[in-house]
Amino acid sequence: MSWPLDQIILQLSDTHLNSSLADGSPMPNSPGSMVNQYRLEEDEEDQLGAYTKDIFVTVDNPESNVTAIETFIMYRVVTKTTRSEFDSSEYEVRRRYQDFLWLRSRLEENHPTLIVHPLPEKFVMKGMVERFNDDFIETRRKALHRFLNKISEHPILSYSQHFKVFLTAQDLVSQKKQGPGFLSRMGETVRAVANSVRGLRSRPEEFTVMQDYMENFSNKICSVDKVTQRIIKEQREYLDELKQYSPTYTQWAESEEELSQPLKAIASCVERCSKETEEQIHHLSEVLVPTLHEYVLCAETVKAVMRRRDNIQAEFEAKNEALVSRKVDQEALQEEVDGLADRVELANNALRGDWSRWQNGMRTDLRSAFISTAEKNVEHYEKCLAVWESFLLSQREELSQEQVEDAS
Repeated sequence: MSWPLDQIILQLSDTHLNSSLADGSPMPNSPGSMVNQYRLEEDEEDQLGAYTKDIFVTVDNPESNVTAIETFIMYRVVTKTTRSEFDSSEYEVRRRYQDFLWLRSRLEENHPTLIVHPLPEKFVMKGMVERFNDDFIETRRKALHRFLNKISEHPILSYSQHFKVFLTAQDLVSQKKQGPGFLSRMGETVRAVANSVRGLRSRPEEFTVMQDYMENFSNKICSVDKVTQRIIKEQREYLDELKQYSPTYTQWAESEEELSQPLKAIASCVERCSKETEEQIHHLSEVLVPTLHEYVLCAETVKAVMRRRDNIQAEFEAKNEALVSRKVDQEALQEEVDGLADRVELANNALRGDWSRWQNGMRTDLRSAFISTAEKNVEHYEKCLAVWESFLLSQREELSQEQVEDAS
C-alpha cells in the first residue's frame, strides 16, 4: 500500500543519479552513501548560513492557561541577537497563538507584496481535550518556531518594528490597540474587491509566469500531501494487523510441538518488524507530512501576495484612465497617479526579490524532507531485511542439524 510514497522517493533518487552521471560525478556505491552525500551538502549550507545570521529565536516550553472563559497555550519565546537596534542581547517573553496571528497580520499590512511565512491553522475539534493534547501542542510549537525563524532570516521582515516588539515586549496589549482600525481595514477590503472585479489590463509577463507556476505547484503539493496522509493512514492500519499477527504465531506454537521453534521465531520477527514500522510511520508523521502541509499553506500565501500585487496595479490603471478622461482636478489626480505608479514599482520589486528567496527556501526544505524520508526508508527496510535473514539462517542451521542426526 505504500508504493506511491516509495515511488516519490525513488524518483528523487533516480533524478540525482542521472544528474550525477551526466556531469561526470561518481555514482554512489549504496543508498547510504547517497544519503550521506546529501547530508554533507546540507551541513555545508547550514554552516554558511550560521556565519551571517545575527538573530536566533526559539519557541519552547508550552504551558496551558485556564481562565473562566477560555483555555489556551502560552509558549516561551527566547531571542538572542547581536543587532545594535536591540537594547539587550537576550529576551524572554511568553506568547499565545493569537499573538502570532497579530504579528503576521501586521507584517502583511506593512509589506503586502512580501511573502510572509504562514502560521499553522487555528485547530478546531469537537472536544477541547483533544485540541490540547501533547501531540497537537508539540506540532504547533514546531510550526510556530519555524514561522519566527523564517521571519528572522528575512532581509526585510526581520527588521520590522512589529517583529522587534513581538520578541521583546512583555505585554502586547497596548501594541495591539495601535494600527489601522476596523473602518480602515474595511475600506482596504472594499477597494481590493473592486480592483479584483475590475481586473487588470496588462499584467507583466513575469508575474503571469509566476502565477502559472504557483497554480501548478499548489495542485502538485496538495496532491502529494493528501496521498502521503492516506498512505500513513493505511500503514497504521497495516501496523495494527501486524500487532495482532505476532500473538497468533505464538499461540499456534503452543499447540504444534514440531513447529514450535520456527513459529516462535516468526512471531519474534513480526514483532520486531512491527516496531520498525511504527518508527517509520512516526518519522513520516513528524518530518514529511508537516513539511508538505506547510507548503500547501505557503502556496495559498504566495497566491494571495500575487493577488495583492494585481490589486495595486489595477488601482493604478483605474486612476490613470480617470486622469485621461477627466477634465477637472487633474493636478490632484496626477499626484495620486504618480504615487500609485511608485507603489506598483515597489510592489513589483518586492515580490520579484522575495520570489527567488521563497523558491530557494522551498526547494531546500522539501529536498531535506525527501532525503530524510529516503534515509528512514532505507534504514527501515535494511533492519526488516536483517530480521528475516536471521530467521532464514537459523532455519537452515536447524535443518542441517536435523539432516545430520537423521544420517547418523
